[in-house]
Amino acid sequence: VQLQASGGGLVQVGGSLTLSCTFSGSPLDYYAIGWFRQVPGKEREPVSCISNSGGTKIYADSVKGRFTISRDNFKNTVYLQMNNLRPEDTARYYCAGDLMCVAQMRADEYEYWGQGTQVTVSS
Repeated sequence: VQLQASGGGLVQVGGSLTLSCTFSGSPLDYYAIGWFRQVPGKEREPVSCISNSGGTKIYADSVKGRFTISRDNFKNTVYLQMNNLRPEDTARYYCAGDLMCVAQMRADEYEYWGQGTQVTVSS
């Protein structure tokens, strides 16, 4: 199983980016997918997750109302639409696969990880 995150970049405050997580090696609809982010010197922080069917979506309080997670199992891809970006959203964003999407997202419970994509929000 491999995950590949893409779509990061440099954006100004208030701007938007859409991250993609492409999944291969197993049918995507077996897995919930989570997005985490990390800045140097800090722990990996949960951002959002989506269940294998797409019926459950969880968001961290810091991104509620600004970020939207979605998935297209036919394309083996999960998306994170990020709007109204803030400087504090600057981080490396990782997608990860697990069996369930639950409210208390924990990085150590996710089995499969992509390499991450950098998001930088400039003020």
